[in-house]
Amino acid sequence: MPGRPTRGFTLLELLVVLALLAVAVGTVSLAIRDPAATQLEREAERLAALLEAARAEARAAGLSVLWQPARIENNTSGQDFRFVGLPDSLQLPTHWLNPEVQAHVIGAPALVLGPDPIIGAQRLTLALQDRRITLETDGLLPFAIANEVPRGP
Repeated sequence: MPGRPTRGFTLLELLVVLALLAVAVGTVSLAIRDPAATQLEREAERLAALLEAARAEARAAGLSVLWQPARIENNTSGQDFRFVGLPDSLQLPTHWLNPEVQAHVIGAPALVLGPDPIIGAQRLTLALQDRRITLETDGLLPFAIANEVPRGP
């Protein structure tokens, strides 16, 4: 009708608005990450870098170097982990960024980092709350995050 103003929205306008809302909600939901998973991933990347630094030092100096996680039941040293065999001049961290992180070397009491260039396959698992991440090397490649394993009931 020529004299009446139109009211409301067309179906096309409503569909465009709904599509924009769906894209915005999807983007926000993907951007929100679990803080424990983020912290654990940060710890794993940091530990991989520390292990590679110690491994390079062991090869360069010809030293036998081990990495050991602290045992929870008798941890009197105040350290969360330690590097055995490194010179005192190389001060690598011995604490996690998050004190609740726990580490477990799979199949051995410690990781062997040198002095040989090929050290053998090794794995360790980091845990924080109900999250777990595994770091591993095949002995030739650097330590890297292998997978993220959710903890089952």
